[in-house]
Amino acid sequence: MKRPLVLDGAMGSLLEKMGLTETDFAWSAKANVKYPDKVLKIHKSYIEAGADIITTNTFRTNPYSLGQVGIKNFERYVKKAISIACEAKENLPVLIAGSNAPAEDCYQVKRTISKKQLELNHCYHIDSLIEYGCHFILNETLGHFDEIKIISKHCEKYDIPFVMSLYFDENLCLLSGEKLSDVINFLNDTNVLSIGFNCISDKILIKLINQLSLPPNWGFYLNCFSTSEKQTEVCSISVAEYLVTVQEVIHFNPSFIGACCGSNPEFIKAIKGFLDGRIKH
Repeated sequence: MKRPLVLDGAMGSLLEKMGLTETDFAWSAKANVKYPDKVLKIHKSYIEAGADIITTNTFRTNPYSLGQVGIKNFERYVKKAISIACEAKENLPVLIAGSNAPAEDCYQVKRTISKKQLELNHCYHIDSLIEYGCHFILNETLGHFDEIKIISKHCEKYDIPFVMSLYFDENLCLLSGEKLSDVINFLNDTNVLSIGFNCISDKILIKLINQLSLPPNWGFYLNCFSTSEKQTEVCSISVAEYLVTVQEVIHFNPSFIGACCGSNPEFIKAIKGFLDGRIKH
């Protein structure tokens, strides 16, 4: 294609705004079973807005997260999430990305589970996502190098197509302390489809672009909450402001563009409109 692929926007924060999430580790996972019609509606709204890729509602369906709330059959929630995404896709030329998040909270700095738990969590979750029909794995908001290595090794071993999307601080370091440049170099030597950057601010993305060499195949989807409002339902960035950032970085040839926490289908519609040339800059 002659343009970046359009990734969808937020799922969990939209469900949260509707009061359909939990306050425990399960967060948005139970909505797949309790409110499948709402999840389906969100997927369809992103497709109608122009998304080429929709992301399964599996950010918290991994074995460790659900195990913390007493749910042993994590596959039930994964299978349901993917079936909803497939229903939304129908026969349209839309890709289904299987969301695979950190085993623990994505903003958590200190590791509390063992390496073995970490390995089993990701292997089981990734395998389940592929088994039930995802086109590729979108490993998102990854801020610990050990998880990145575990996921990459597993996906390469079993020839599973994957994207690795990184979360890092204003110093361009992972939560686990490693320099982002070292992580990108590591991933460049794997068979990763693309390296993404998500849940960061526009300012941090611009800093990354100005200070580091971008991967050959890269993409982004930014957090639309301000740092102080991360846990609220208030979006702190307008669609127009988000589009300014898209316009600023489009010349660096991203392979995909979406939006993260706090966004909605209007963001995706604007991105697609801009890429199609309907919105001039």
